Amino acid sequence: MSLPPPAQQLVDGRLAGASGRTTYPIVDPATGEEIGVAPDGTAADVDAAIAAARRAFDESGWATDRELRVRCLRQLHTALLDDADAFKALTTAEVGMPGFMMGAAGFDVPVDGLRWVTDLLESYDFETDLGVAHPMGIASRRTVRREPVGVVAAITPWNVPTQINLAKVGPALAAGCTVVLKPAPDTPWLACELGRLVAEHTDMPSGVFNVVTPRSNEVAAVLGTDPRVDMVSFTGSTATGRAIMAAAAPTLKKVFLELGGKSAAVVLDDADVASAAGATAFAACIHAGQGCAITTRLVVPRERYDEAVQVAAATMESIGVADPADPGAICGPVISRAQRDRVAAYLRLAEEEGATFATGGHVIDRPGFWVEPTVVAGLDNSSRLAQEEIFGPVLVVVPHDGDDDAVRIANDSAYGLSGSVESGSLERAKAVAARIRTGTVAVNGGVWFSPDAPFGGYKQSGIGREMGVAGFEEYLETKVVAEPA
Repeated sequence: MSLPPPAQQLVDGRLAGASGRTTYPIVDPATGEEIGVAPDGTAADVDAAIAAARRAFDESGWATDRELRVRCLRQLHTALLDDADAFKALTTAEVGMPGFMMGAAGFDVPVDGLRWVTDLLESYDFETDLGVAHPMGIASRRTVRREPVGVVAAITPWNVPTQINLAKVGPALAAGCTVVLKPAPDTPWLACELGRLVAEHTDMPSGVFNVVTPRSNEVAAVLGTDPRVDMVSFTGSTATGRAIMAAAAPTLKKVFLELGGKSAAVVLDDADVASAAGATAFAACIHAGQGCAITTRLVVPRERYDEAVQVAAATMESIGVADPADPGAICGPVISRAQRDRVAAYLRLAEEEGATFATGGHVIDRPGFWVEPTVVAGLDNSSRLAQEEIFGPVLVVVPHDGDDDAVRIANDSAYGLSGSVESGSLERAKAVAARIRTGTVAVNGGVWFSPDAPFGGYKQSGIGREMGVAGFEEYLETKVVAEPA
């Protein structure tokens, strides 16, 4: 594979690589080998990026020049398409993401999402005339204006970097905000490549878009506290989301949080249980289960429990693990040694809780960071394996005793991000889906993931929505202007 130029931060329109700087390694999850380095961004780098974004928002025409924003976003979209092969190869190398995902969340869908939000920007009505009213006897014409929030700190995770980077950066820039993007230290390269494309292929003014790659959480923490930052948009764990919300509280800055999930695949007693169990097991293997919206609880009729476990196990055994560069790979490595060890700790916990493994249950002794696809049986929904987000190829199968019990189990979670319902009756499935408190639900195989569909969660899965018109409007403020009529 031909790797791109070295990872470079982008601050105030200037690209800066690792030369003469402290660096940290970029590691291939499939082999555990170093494939590059990233500059370890300093507190001074973060401060400079915030200052540049603040200056660009306050002093350039970015916030008010819709035509400029459309042109720059179209240029970025074109540059991404032109660089698609290199971006996809880099994603497999840096993230360990199987190639088949590039046609979906890995690359194609988020890049199309950038086109979608640019189309929205061209047609969006930033002003609404409320007409004339007579508050307190004074004839007044009122106009509702939608204006950019300001400086946005976009903090992104490692599991699907391009999708989440673009889901934040695209709408924020389209809305007229300026951005400081801080990627996860496991995957700085893709964010840096996005910055390089902006610097080299767009007319975006200096400071509008910045990328910093500090390894230290302490260095990055200022993004949540600095009063020059107007909004923090974060995707990651619920624990870190709480910390960001607390850090933002003293300045009452706006927060968007897309957090954890422990989504339930509910199978009703008139469904094709074998088909549903196989599909859920397949989904739990995709990208080694490293997706917040993956259904990792399979909730099945008690009388069909053994069948569901057997089918799920057989499906995972047929998938196995494979080098993510292999065209047929579905389940690649997890991102890092730390993540592999975290999943291993949950597998040990499963045994302590009295579970059995229908298949899998171990890490794999080979170079890189590999975990066997695993089906956990014998636990109820109160177990930690059924309640906590694992972020590995681990599926917990839980029995239910009818529709009401299935809904109870699905909702018995701190999270509410996604889920699915399978039934022989579409109306019955939709009725159950309506009772499940999650931000997205797939009914009988329907797919909700697309650029125009808002995504986000209930409860401890987050605040706000990403993608769709709702995701664009997260980056806008509302102002009412009244004048004499």
